Amino acid sequence: MNDPTLPLSGLSSVGGKSVVARFDGGMLSSNSGVLALAEVEKRLRVAERLARCIDDPRCPDQVVHSLADMIGFRMKMIAAGYEDGNDANRLRSDPIFKMAQDAPPSGRDLASQSTMCRLENLPGVREVVAMGRAMVDLYCASFRQVPKRIVLDIDDTFDAVHGGQQLRLFNAHHDEYGFQPIVVFDGDG
Repeated sequence: MNDPTLPLSGLSSVGGKSVVARFDGGMLSSNSGVLALAEVEKRLRVAERLARCIDDPRCPDQVVHSLADMIGFRMKMIAAGYEDGNDANRLRSDPIFKMAQDAPPSGRDLASQSTMCRLENLPGVREVVAMGRAMVDLYCASFRQVPKRIVLDIDDTFDAVHGGQQLRLFNAHHDEYGFQPIVVFDGDG
């Protein structure tokens, strides 16, 4: 009889403590920090702000994942170190990511890689400009008292890609292909 819930026997002790391996833990995750990000997102509502900037061409009665839900999932993926949209196929069933999107761990999966790809290709120039303005408005609203002067440090950074991703560019300094996102810091970092 092969029972997957039985402990794995024969493991050496560590520091005088017995080591037990079991296979009945259910759905596990190593992304619990995403829950803290979810709390920040609930306060700032960044995904909702950005979603309002995009016209959703989908038939409303057939929408499974709202634009705000997809944007929120994508932002949390990036913040957790999953820059590539193809990570969505694995993370869509991750219990922590589901909880961070206000879904029960046993509930329906989040958006797939192909759905996320369609989302990322949906905004045109006008929507991207509107999203940029929404982020500037959010930043300005963060001040209790408007400062007389704001100093911004605008830099690019390099994120190497491994494959033929859309919008990749060759960087001669790094001698490889990648994305070149722009990062903006104010005087307070």
